[in-house]
Amino acid sequence: MAAKVRNRPRRKGVWLLGAALSGIALILMAITALSFTGATAGWAILIALVVFSLARGLCSVSAKDVLGKTVSKGQRGVLMGISAGLAGVAGLAVGIYIEFYNATPPIELLAWLLLLGGVLWFIALLFFNTINEHDGATEGGGNAITAALESFSLLKTDKPFRHYVIGRILLLSSALVPPFYILIAQEYSAGELTGLGMLIISSGIASMVSAPLWGKLGDYSSKLVMAIASIGVGVLGVALFTLIETDSNWLQNPLTHALFFFAVTVFHGGVRLGRKIYLVDLANEQTRATYVALSNTVIGVAMLAGGLIGLLADIISVHFVILLLSLIAFAAAWWNARLKEVSVKGDN
Repeated sequence: MAAKVRNRPRRKGVWLLGAALSGIALILMAITALSFTGATAGWAILIALVVFSLARGLCSVSAKDVLGKTVSKGQRGVLMGISAGLAGVAGLAVGIYIEFYNATPPIELLAWLLLLGGVLWFIALLFFNTINEHDGATEGGGNAITAALESFSLLKTDKPFRHYVIGRILLLSSALVPPFYILIAQEYSAGELTGLGMLIISSGIASMVSAPLWGKLGDYSSKLVMAIASIGVGVLGVALFTLIETDSNWLQNPLTHALFFFAVTVFHGGVRLGRKIYLVDLANEQTRATYVALSNTVIGVAMLAGGLIGLLADIISVHFVILLLSLIAFAAAWWNARLKEVSVKGDN
């Protein structure tokens, strides 16, 4: 995708296309969930999910490029933090509804949520279309396959970028661990899903409160945000592992799991914002699209391998997997703290 994006002096249109396809895919999922069952519904939703994922790829590559051209360094973190905080408000509303009005969400509720998500994509499209984007460099375009193969050489020749990609691979620990927290919560609630709404509420509050703070700190030093957040993920995992190993009575209280999920969401949010700000600040107009696309591709491969960690939960136990991911999070903190400083304020 990056090569095609590079051919265009303005990349806003690429994001608009990705947004439209994302909205259509979610709406089709909703219609499928309400209208079909069995294998037909399953395959239709999987196809729509593939379309949605590819569309999100278009948005990911182009959005950071547009952000880099329209928002100056030192202000990008604040912008990302505010947007993530507003998203947390939306998540909070959904969680409150599920927890207090619909404890076990039926297919109909999930379908309406997908439909709402699709509509929001089209509303976002209208706002994004108003952005005034200037022309950018178009070097690095051309044949998509050739450009893609050539871009992989950056992992060898571009040391700061290579170090960032390694750091981002280690940061996957924070993305992989939250589902295991949910499994632990379900295990101690006899497998019931009555705590789902509370978990979503805690996640929404976490994003709403912490994202603006992470964003502001990210403008000072995005690598510091990644390091601090990773340490937080590691400490939380070790603490939960200790509670389970000692068979603590605290684990019988649903509030304990909500608090843990709240905290891991706070720190994961810091990891996500930190790595995004760092990449946009590290790149320039000539390299940004390629950096985003190449790092996303490498992380996609790493995620496939990381998914195998789930097998360890069956072989060993869920809380040992949490401990393993926590140790990787500590390694991520150490590595990312040593990255090249790219933030304007952090350089001062």
